[in-house]
Amino acid sequence: MQHLALLVLGLVVLTLGAEVLVRGASGIAARFGISPLIIGLTVVAFGTSAPELAVSIASAVGGQGDIALGNVIGSNIFNVLFILGLSALIIPLAVANQLVRFDVPVMVGISVLVLVLGLDGSIGRVDGILLFVGLLAYIGFQVMQSRRDRQSVGFEHIPGTGLASRLWLNVLFVAGGLVALVIGSRLLVNGAVAIAEALGLSELVVGLTIVAAGTSLPEVATSVVAALKGERDIAVGNVVGSNVFNLLGVLGLAGALSPDGITVAGQALRLDLPVMVAVAAACLPIFATGREIARWEGGLFLAYYAAYTAWLVMAGTDNGARGAYEAAMLWFVLPLTAGT
Repeated sequence: MQHLALLVLGLVVLTLGAEVLVRGASGIAARFGISPLIIGLTVVAFGTSAPELAVSIASAVGGQGDIALGNVIGSNIFNVLFILGLSALIIPLAVANQLVRFDVPVMVGISVLVLVLGLDGSIGRVDGILLFVGLLAYIGFQVMQSRRDRQSVGFEHIPGTGLASRLWLNVLFVAGGLVALVIGSRLLVNGAVAIAEALGLSELVVGLTIVAAGTSLPEVATSVVAALKGERDIAVGNVVGSNVFNLLGVLGLAGALSPDGITVAGQALRLDLPVMVAVAAACLPIFATGREIARWEGGLFLAYYAAYTAWLVMAGTDNGARGAYEAAMLWFVLPLTAGT
């Protein structure tokens, strides 16, 4: 119970820190007239991924590489299957053309790249630096895209009033949010490692489930609230941008800062990384058809997340039904989905 309380406290501090960070960053971005889609892809996405960044770096530096890697992989799977699925069930999500033409293909390509980099058994310092350089290039493209959008509509910046114009307060929010994220990440990692040891689960499984879902709570809140408010560009852009940031920024920095690199376990290569690539690739046909995510597609995403989580639990506890479950997924569910 003590370890569980430590983990919950870490989640609460992480969530509050991310909320304050996003509020400050969004206020700064809004003051300069950045479009909702670009805000969702960059400021909001990177801000809500700050818990993943804090947890993965703390885990990598502390020698818990499985948690660092599992957190990134699990968060990316959770973001698409659970968050987009839940948001689409609330209201069908419109998909901007830029996402289909550029951002989703980038997400798929980076997912494949991470799988290839991990084939040698680790994400080392050179791999991490390569990924982080990719993040800088992605941000540069988004900045240029935002400038083109502003010029195409003849945007002229007019200083706002209230919170958006109080730059110093927004900067203070960003700084306070970052401090809370550092504290919350340490609490969450300590609690998660202790729970893994107590339950006999591997750190990778805990990272893929408990830690990944916990650090993705800001994305859940942001996308669901955005969907309810009709800000569907932010709801979808937040998920795609977060996944790109997780792979390039979070995993890149964790790999670059880890003393001995991040070990890629055999299970991650056999199942979890391929699932992450498949989930990213599934976004292309779903996003392109009708330029929206329909409610039934959202339900399909949620069903797949439940199936994936069930497999992880069975694998982690050596459940006797695991063989039959894998056969059903391989010979029935996957072909049915491919046909659909």
